[in-house]
Amino acid sequence: MAKFEKGNQVSKGRPKGSINRSTEMVKLSIARAVDNTLSTLSKDLEEIKKKDPQAAIELAFKLLEYTIPKLSRTEVKAEIDQRIHQITVNINQTGSNE
Repeated sequence: MAKFEKGNQVSKGRPKGSINRSTEMVKLSIARAVDNTLSTLSKDLEEIKKKDPQAAIELAFKLLEYTIPKLSRTEVKAEIDQRIHQITVNINQTGSNE
């Protein structure tokens, strides 16, 4: 078997940044399937809703993630050096205990 060394010009290979043909075909197939699904999505969701309302709501929430972006988490760090000195509880009783 031939060894390829740095600078070999026998085969240039795929140009940098170009898409692999099989990857391109898979992406095209997925795009077609999604396009077909989107045209009947509303009707399909209504059918699911009739059979299982909870599943329809869960599916709707999952689909929302693709239309409304999620907010990123924010971390707040703080130190509190205050101590609780006193807690007062007032209990008011109204009415009779018969």
